[in-house]
Amino acid sequence: MKILIASDLHGDFDAAKNVICAFEKEKADRILLLGDILYHGPRNDLPPSYNPKAVIELLNSYKEFILAVRGNCDTEVDQMVLAFPILADYSYLFFDGISVFATHGHRFSLENPPLLRAGEILLTGHTHLYAITEFGDKNHYLNPGSCAIPKGGNEKTYMIYENRTFSLKNFDGKTLDKIVF
Repeated sequence: MKILIASDLHGDFDAAKNVICAFEKEKADRILLLGDILYHGPRNDLPPSYNPKAVIELLNSYKEFILAVRGNCDTEVDQMVLAFPILADYSYLFFDGISVFATHGHRFSLENPPLLRAGEILLTGHTHLYAITEFGDKNHYLNPGSCAIPKGGNEKTYMIYENRTFSLKNFDGKTLDKIVF
């Protein structure tokens, strides 16, 4: 299974189009959205192509491919307009024998990790900073960064999971970093 992982769209239609284009180009099977889908949030500037209604229409047309967790900017009102579930704070996913705790990152994070067994992965968004790092008892922290409002000088990025490998990519398709399990 090939999964495109993206976070922090924040209602940016160009970012949503980039995610869908990458999904198609990568020939992925699923899209995993790590929260903050429609609203830009009070701490962020308005994204240049902020258009949550267009994001809703685009993402709903791919509803059967999307898995999502709730971000700190996602609400029950957002769920009323999105045709796929977004209100779970986290999800345990299992890829080829790899256990992944997927969450947005505002409740569980590298600073406040969930209870993980040795070797499990914590996958979050929220910081708008991409990361692949080891912590705890052979655990790994992965963050795809933001596809709309990157911070810390980062570029807009996403991740691909395939064959026990997580690859961090920019929207030109260039691999910036990767880890194999």
